[in-house]
Amino acid sequence: MRVFLPSTLPALARALQTGQLTEAGHEVPGFAVTPALREAYASGNEDELEYAALTEAARASLRLLAADPAAPPQRVVLAAEVAPDEGLIRWDPRDAEPARVTIGALSLESLASALIDGPEAAADVRGAVEALPAADAGDEDARFTVDGAEGHELGWFATQELPDLVE
Repeated sequence: MRVFLPSTLPALARALQTGQLTEAGHEVPGFAVTPALREAYASGNEDELEYAALTEAARASLRLLAADPAAPPQRVVLAAEVAPDEGLIRWDPRDAEPARVTIGALSLESLASALIDGPEAAADVRGAVEALPAADAGDEDARFTVDGAEGHELGWFATQELPDLVE
């Protein structure tokens, strides 16, 4: 099962150093094609559902960027392959996040690829991060600003390319 983990470039660098995508003993949020997502997108095919989960993970990456102002303003989503029968995934859907799951400890071997904003997205990502509190409070203009970051397609990177991105 494909699981999308929100991240930042410094967090990706730490994962590459430690060999762990998530820490043992800690559950972290991730996004996947869940029953709640299937219900929310009744007519979507598997690719469309995975794209919806990826989009939710990219939004969650904005929150991680808000918590780490020193991080480069680029959304990072790590795509991992997790066997559903390993017991590492727990459904955790929320009203605005039907693809939300929690993930247990994952090693770097689970990583399939990363999706990362290009440098041209920096201004829109920075603006989205700054607008998050107002958007959460219901400000429609702020929500439009946050949504503006989604106008940038995330670039796909193979696992062997990742060390070059975090240097």
